[in-house]
Amino acid sequence: MAANRLPYITMTFHSPTYGNQTFDQMIDGIVDFVTGDAANGYSLMVGSDSEMSTDTSFITAVVLHRHGAGARYYWSEMVKPRFPTLRERIWQEAIFSITVAKSIVEELAEREIESHNIEIHVDIGENGPTKSLIQEITGYVRGNGFAVHIKPQSCAASAVADRLT
Repeated sequence: MAANRLPYITMTFHSPTYGNQTFDQMIDGIVDFVTGDAANGYSLMVGSDSEMSTDTSFITAVVLHRHGAGARYYWSEMVKPRFPTLRERIWQEAIFSITVAKSIVEELAEREIESHNIEIHVDIGENGPTKSLIQEITGYVRGNGFAVHIKPQSCAASAVADRLT
């Protein structure tokens, strides 16, 4: 376990396959998944989505896709006070995704597992009110060392996390 673990990684992650899991248990599952079939490549995607009511509910999804052989996902929820603007919510979604991804990278490095193919999926796209955020959000994600995908290629955010909000 990393000594400088980011504080919100103490959250519970949920898996349709394994039920409620700690962050460490999720990492164990990721390690089993990526080392279980060396013949097929895999992608590890992290994306967040949010929904506002009285408060703002943020769902962060961690999706593992074994190329040509299925997928698995985990998700976690964080509730924050209401965000006044769409721009602030989208930024917070990106920050949550990057925070989780960095923690995953750190844990995988401790276990000597390569994590060079982690993608951040953001719930923004060329159509709609988020198009003005594309350049700054994708620049921020790339600046943190991750590949970035926007709609319609951002399935971890715009499909998995969105379905859970």
